[in-house]
Amino acid sequence: MEHQSRSRSQLSPSGDTEDIVALLAPRLVHFAGVARTEHVTRAAQEMQVPQSTLSRSMARLEHDLGVDLFARHGRTLSLTPAGRTFLASVERALAEVERAADEVRADADPATGKVAFGFLHTMGAETVPGLLHAFRADHPRIRFSLVQNYGEAMLERLRAGELDLCLTSPVPDAPDLVARRLDEQKLRLVVPADHRLAGRRRIRLAEAADETFVTLEPGYGLRRITDDLCAQAGFRPRVAFEGEEAETLRGLVAAGLGVALLPPPAVPRPGVVELTVTSPRAARAIGVAWLAGRPDTPPVAAFKKFLLSRRGHLLPD
Repeated sequence: MEHQSRSRSQLSPSGDTEDIVALLAPRLVHFAGVARTEHVTRAAQEMQVPQSTLSRSMARLEHDLGVDLFARHGRTLSLTPAGRTFLASVERALAEVERAADEVRADADPATGKVAFGFLHTMGAETVPGLLHAFRADHPRIRFSLVQNYGEAMLERLRAGELDLCLTSPVPDAPDLVARRLDEQKLRLVVPADHRLAGRRRIRLAEAADETFVTLEPGYGLRRITDDLCAQAGFRPRVAFEGEEAETLRGLVAAGLGVALLPPPAVPRPGVVELTVTSPRAARAIGVAWLAGRPDTPPVAAFKKFLLSRRGHLLPD
């Protein structure tokens, strides 16, 4: 008869999962404690919970589940088969919660915490390693999760909570983000070493109107800047190849497959000549962005302060 009454309990197989978790979660630690001691009084003493509270918690848990978790033997208890099955899952769940709590506490530790930091591919060879080296002189144990991607993809990861900060270009202007301009990087017109313009040091971009361009794919910030600069120069670039990394484009230029507007390389590449663009002004702004309204952990706050202190001298000379 008791089982029949419990089968009409609050929970059912078709119940909403979130409702079930919210209903059961507060009682799981109590259940694990009682199951471990098999004695309500001893469990109450260990957990520093009134015995009456613990007894009501177990009775309510059994009622909500609709099954007997314990067999009563006077003042002692023993787990039923259903109780043993439930305990195994509860212990795994509680261990996972404890592991997660330890992880987030560790990530927020001022001395040894973690920063999830995103940056453009073109920042990866020289700029970011130099920044991290300088920062860790004063914060040697802070850890980093590093993500290289194009600007829009990083901003989406920022919004999703997967990144704390990112270096990007152009500097975003969006109501849900905070962005600060840190530096400016000049762009050059890169041509093959045997190109008709290779003997020049400076060039107006309009002089390349008839050239074939190799560019980054649409959606990349540098592609948008390239299109805008060409428009200012009075033409639309004829694009033959689209890639995902600046150094790949440099290789395509060296192979004679086109010209490109690119930031300076970390190491000079043979087979190409890099020309200063005098008109229009060819440069891109580099900035740091983060999600508005999200509190910083101490490691993130420290690295953000460091990046902002580099305004005007973020990039290597």
